[in-house]
Parts: sequence; structure tokens; C-alpha cells
Amino acid sequence: MISPSLPDSILIFDFGGQYCHLIARRIRELHVYSEILPYNSSLEDIYSLKKSMNIKGIILSGSPASVKSDSALIIDKRILELNVPILGLCYGHQLLANIFGGDVSKGIIREYGLKIVKIDEKIGVLEGLNDVEKVWMSHGDTVYRLPKSLRAIAHTDTTPIASFIHNKKPIFGLQWHPEVVHTENGLKMLRNFIFNICKCDVNWRPSDFFENTIMDIRKQVGDKKAIIALSGGIDSSVAAALAGRALGNKIAMIHVDHGLMRFNESNQVKEAMEKINYKINVVNARQRFLERLKGVYDPEEKRKIIGEEFIRVFEHEAKLFGAEYLIQGTIYPDRIESGITQNADTIKTHHNVGGLPSKIDFKGIIEPLKDLYKDEVRAIGKIIGLPNELIWRQPFPGPGLAVRIIGEVTKEKLEILRKADVIVCEEVENSSMNVKPWQYFTVLTNTRSTGVKGDERAYGWTIAIRIVESVDAMTANFMKVPWELIEKISIRITNSIPEITRVVYDVTNKPPATIEWE
Repeated sequence: MISPSLPDSILIFDFGGQYCHLIARRIRELHVYSEILPYNSSLEDIYSLKKSMNIKGIILSGSPASVKSDSALIIDKRILELNVPILGLCYGHQLLANIFGGDVSKGIIREYGLKIVKIDEKIGVLEGLNDVEKVWMSHGDTVYRLPKSLRAIAHTDTTPIASFIHNKKPIFGLQWHPEVVHTENGLKMLRNFIFNICKCDVNWRPSDFFENTIMDIRKQVGDKKAIIALSGGIDSSVAAALAGRALGNKIAMIHVDHGLMRFNESNQVKEAMEKINYKINVVNARQRFLERLKGVYDPEEKRKIIGEEFIRVFEHEAKLFGAEYLIQGTIYPDRIESGITQNADTIKTHHNVGGLPSKIDFKGIIEPLKDLYKDEVRAIGKIIGLPNELIWRQPFPGPGLAVRIIGEVTKEKLEILRKADVIVCEEVENSSMNVKPWQYFTVLTNTRSTGVKGDERAYGWTIAIRIVESVDAMTANFMKVPWELIEKISIRITNSIPEITRVVYDVTNKPPATIEWE
């Protein structure tokens, strides 16, 4: 990912915040390289990176931790003496204030979601902003007093020090998250820091990632063979294309039909990949997955069972091919929600990350896209030359419909959900909406309700419709689609699927919800 000319770079210290890699992504969007380091990296660790990059600034991420706890996460304080600008976000803001001698304590009112912040001084990171800005907050602790070396430059009605600046050094703090799209001028704030304060040049491109990843895959696999887990989505398709270019005939592409796919999906995946000359092996494993899921209600247990079964199928196929490595299209939102980074909270276990069994019969698992977001993966797909059909295929979870059925997964429930999902997809795709949704699907709840069909009492399932818009899947908004569209979907579902008596629409953003229900 490093360009040969030693790119100007921003280091991000990871305290386990959900948006840590989103910061890196926003910086890369601006064509500046970013590197994520553990929060406890030493001054010597930073010096060792100078051989491969020009370090122009440091950002301290958010965290679910508290700077006032006995187990507070702290940095090597020698880093504050470096002659580079430092920006603390959320927990990083509180940590800097605390280190310099300010007062940080539990907030009287927790700020969560959109807040109005008043800019007192339009300088530094806040240069060129409006008097009042809409920002995204997510914090329990609050900075209430600053030492003489720092001064407040923004506040809200409940947070007296929402931003500060050091009086002599290029050190700044923001209580909010500029990296989240809900902060209206967040990108401008990051631009101020990266270009005006850190003086970075624009000298990193996605093509750098593309070329270096192919070399990395070749280096890791060497003269051995590998298989790739190919779901047919954009993530695994891009990973397959990169691996195919890197390994040639030393790779086999395996698609597992676990019985949890959407209607006719495995056939569609096979046909789409064959159109671009990828030969894939479709493994029918429906029975073994459904058998393992019998009587299982807990979503985390579902994901772990599915993750283990995937691995066992891949192990079998790898032995047949003589492969020692598994390649998969894991992307960063999968990893961060699984709590895979140090100090990150587990939101839900993804089958291909936290859901993997402890014992795996592979020499290694290679994840070439593990630090990328969905839109970045799509950009790589365009560079590679994948067809739009694959690039813009809507995201689908690896555990499939198992996490869109609340409660136990059965053949009967799967058939009901597939029929409803087809209707939603058809109506959304044929609608005249100007903005294409990020994702649109149905969820079969485990709630039954009374209805009336043909003048007779009916007692059936409740289906939820979920339609969201997003950029990177780390945050999402439910779409305010025309009510006529929702009504049309509801009528079709209840008229054509006897087992369903009620349809509801999910109007929850992410956060506080996740995009998938389980």
C-alpha cells in the first residue's frame, strides 16, 4: 500500500473505537496514506516507520474506554514531544486534556447522535467553519476544565469544552467524530488538519494498493496452492480477481451453497463468474448446515456454527486441490464489528472473523481486503475491470438468510423469507427512486400476529422490510422511500404468501441499530 516515493502519511492510534478505520478511510479518500497503530505503540515504533513513509501527523481515535478508569488506555507520552501535529478525537480528545492536567469526568448528560456545536474560534481544525455546526457525538465522559496550556474553541449546550487547541503546539482536540458522514463539515475539518496543519501532499492512490496486494499474496503463498471462499459478492469477487492474478492456476475458487442463499443465488453467482472466465466449484452443503442449525436460536451461536461449517467444507476442498492457504474477502466492517482489534467492543461476530473455529487446518488465512471499506473495494473492482453487475451487487451477509430469520432456522421459514425477499428486490429495483439504496431486504421475525384473509381469521408471521442508504456500512440511514412503494410491497407479500399476516418497515438508523437484525 506504500508508494515508492515515500508518501506523506498520517498515523492513527487505535484505542478500539468503532470508527478508527473510518478515519483511515477518510484520509485515504483524500489521497493521503494512513497507517493504523496500536494505542500503546512506542516512540521507537514510530521512528521505525520513517523508512517507508513521511510521518506528517498523528490522530488519536475514539474508544469505549474511560480515561478515568484504572485500566485507562494511554499513549507513550514522549510522542507529545514530536514535532508533528496531533489531533485527538472523542476519547483522544479526553485523553489529551487529561494528560495536560485538565478535568475529565462522567458527563451529566451523555451526548449521543447529532448535536449542535457552537464554534467560538475558527482556527486550526475549525478554520472556515460556520458559527454553528451539526456534528456526530458519542461519549459518556466530558472535559469540564482545561489547564493553562490549552484553551476551548467550541462548546455545546451540555459540553463546555467540545474542542480545544494547545497555545504553543499544533495539538487539537475534538469531542465529536469528523470522520462520520453525519458530521456535515467533518471532511473539511479533516482537510484542515491534513493539509493546512500537517502540510501533507496528495501522493497516494488505490492503484498502489492493487499492485502491492498482488505481490503480497504471491509472497505469502509462495510455491504452494490456495483456495478462495467465493460468495459472489463484490468483496469475495475482488479478492478472487486479485488472487487469480497473483497465483494463476495455483488457486481454486470455491462457492459453498449452504442452503441459506437467496432465491436461485448460487446459480446466478456461477453464471456471473463464468462470464468473466472464472471457473468456480459449487459445493452443495445445504443439509449439513441446516442440521447444525436445528434448535439454535441465539444469533451469535448461529454465526459461530456457520463459520465453523464453512471452514470444514473449505478444509475438505483444500485437501482435494492440495491447497495449504485459504483466501477470503473479509473487509474492515466485518472485523471491527467482531471486536477483532485490540480494545474494540464486539457488536456481533462475523462468520469469517470472530466466528472462525480455534482449530483450523490451513497454513494461513489470507485477507487481502481486511483494511478496506465496501466503497474502496468497489473502486478496486473498477480498476481490475469487473463488470458492474458484480461491482454494484448489494451486500449480502456470509451467514445468509440465517441472520435474517429471528430464532430457529427451518426449511419452511427459509422458503417464506425467500419469497418475500424476491418481492422486495423486484419492487425496489423497478421503482423510480432517484437514489439507489445501499441494501434492501426482508427479515422474518419470530412474532406471530392475527390477520384476516378471505373473511377468515389468519394467524401468521410478521415480516420486516429494511431499506438503507450508506457509504461504507459503518453508519447507515433508513431510507425515506415513498409510502406507495411500501404499500405495494406489503400488499404483494400478504396476498401471495399465506403464512405472512403483517408487514412492518424498519425506521432505525445505524447506530443505534446495525444494518442486519442479527
